[in-house]
Amino acid sequence: MTRVGVDVGGTFTDLVAVRPDGVLEIRKVASTPQDPSLGLLRSLEALGTDGIDVLVHGTTVATNALLERRGARVVLITTAGFEDLLWLRRQDRAALYDLARHHPPPLVARGDVIGARERMGPEGVVLPLVEREVSRVTNAVRDLRPEAVAIALLFAFRHPDHERRLAAALREALPDIPLAVSHEVLPFFREYERTSTTTAEAYLRPKVAAYVSKTALASTARGVRSFRIMTSSGGTLGPEQAARRAASLALSGPAGGVVGARLVGAAVDARDLLTLDMGGTSADASLVTGGVALSEGSESIAGVPLALPAILIETVSAGGGSIAAVDEGGALRVGPRSAGAEPGPACYGHGGTEPTVTDACLVLGWLDPEYLLADSVRLDRAAAERAIATLGGDVAAMAAGVVQVASAVMARALKRVSVARGVDPRGMALLPFGGAGPLFGCALAESLGMSRVLIPPHPGVLSALGLAAAPERVDVLASLHRSLAHLEGAELASAFEPLLAAATTALPEATVSRYVDCRFAGQGYEVTVPALRDDPPALTAAFRAAHRARHGHADSEQSVELVNLRVVAERAVTTTVLAQGRRTGGGDGAGGAARPTQRAIVTRDGKRVRADVWPLGELPGGQRLKGPAILAGSDATGLIEPGWRGVVHSSGVVILERS
Repeated sequence: MTRVGVDVGGTFTDLVAVRPDGVLEIRKVASTPQDPSLGLLRSLEALGTDGIDVLVHGTTVATNALLERRGARVVLITTAGFEDLLWLRRQDRAALYDLARHHPPPLVARGDVIGARERMGPEGVVLPLVEREVSRVTNAVRDLRPEAVAIALLFAFRHPDHERRLAAALREALPDIPLAVSHEVLPFFREYERTSTTTAEAYLRPKVAAYVSKTALASTARGVRSFRIMTSSGGTLGPEQAARRAASLALSGPAGGVVGARLVGAAVDARDLLTLDMGGTSADASLVTGGVALSEGSESIAGVPLALPAILIETVSAGGGSIAAVDEGGALRVGPRSAGAEPGPACYGHGGTEPTVTDACLVLGWLDPEYLLADSVRLDRAAAERAIATLGGDVAAMAAGVVQVASAVMARALKRVSVARGVDPRGMALLPFGGAGPLFGCALAESLGMSRVLIPPHPGVLSALGLAAAPERVDVLASLHRSLAHLEGAELASAFEPLLAAATTALPEATVSRYVDCRFAGQGYEVTVPALRDDPPALTAAFRAAHRARHGHADSEQSVELVNLRVVAERAVTTTVLAQGRRTGGGDGAGGAARPTQRAIVTRDGKRVRADVWPLGELPGGQRLKGPAILAGSDATGLIEPGWRGVVHSSGVVILERS
């Protein structure tokens, strides 16, 4: 089958087609922020749409709607007396050391919250929901004329009867209004996170559903046989499923990059990775341990908690288009403002005048002004120098300062996904990708004490490659509160049965895995461990080991309780996504090995050196490299700094190590 992945970024839209024989075809076009689907369709036209069996799309529509607050007007129905839940939040501050900073406001207006006179408790009905109240709530919703409705009643994750009755009445009275119901969206305990996630689902669903429907129809009209959307958990959904699970697309694009990074790591037998996707607007850090991407049960996107399965991704404003400026105290800053796709960095020649990270890299000689980017964009070094000069001081020194500040911002993100979670990065490999990531790989590795960097043969489109190879996936969740010391194996098996049935129905012939969320009694957070057997003592031991690895301690006397069940159904893709059978080089530049050209560059510490220039993606297996060197690829550029050396793996991956 021919599989195609399309990743819409802030500056460029990337396409990778994986042919049945493993040959990769790459297309890169400028993104169209006013309508992201146009960039996708332009990339398909650049490829030619004959023979596309599966198209997997990584979309930023849900993310942008949250960031820009451009979703639907939502009416929220909750249990009477709990109307202020989204405003009460948790006790954590928006910024730990800034007492004046406020959390972003909820996605629903306070006047659009309706309290239903009903009450469920842990054991069932406390206050019945009568028909007169159902009619009152339905009429109140109709009078508010919402664009979407969310229902999140107390204890509905355990007793959903009242939610079902209200949902049935609203679907009959307002059949054209999207309705998100908490026991369908997130049947987990914790009322605040469940209500926030359900509200976000209602807020996003109209916009996401319209985009998915339009894009799927346009793709089908161009000969695509199957259209799928990437989710935050690293799997894919069909258009109808994706339209009903809008909140699960909040990290759609970045998740594809982590899937691609796993493939690269598997090709060179590197199972523990720190990944960094540096694009045009931001940089996304993530973690892969034991060949599995670390997932978090609760993410916050633009200040909105989303307690849905999602790959752990830490995003910072340090992309190629991030704007550099000198603040009032005279300190150099990079981001959070970005030049984006329009007008883009000054060196793109599209009207941008402010200095960006890309301009700094061009001034330092890391990028080649003769190389054509997407849509025939040729880099203008003179424009980049003029932009950097506005920061004051020597242009080359200031450009070096810009890349150092950007490196520091990204290093903090990498530490938050590793060190802050008890993971020592020094024994891992760093895998930088995206259009600008490989330029910063050596610097970031040194700042974290790492000694190994992996650069893929096509780092600029790795997210699109990950999309093309992503598995189909369905997550089914439920809460179950039991002490593991008093839980029988038969009870655990029985609790999993309906989840397993739902997963296999949604995705037949899939590989099904079971997981449990456990915690020490009284803890406010959980650790997820695989449930390989219906054996509570084994789960207790697995939890203690996982807790010790994550947090550095595990009380052997403290009781352990199970709180959530998770079932994941995956149908993997069988396709070759990295080059096979590459020719073998002569090792040190002799014989049949590739030979570099040279050019002058400035290192990040301001030294002027001569660097070898190698064609990334075309190097033979076994080729040895030594810094300083530039890896000039068709979709991205990498930098081997002085003190680093490398060898090309048979898959085309460049493996760098400190000398």
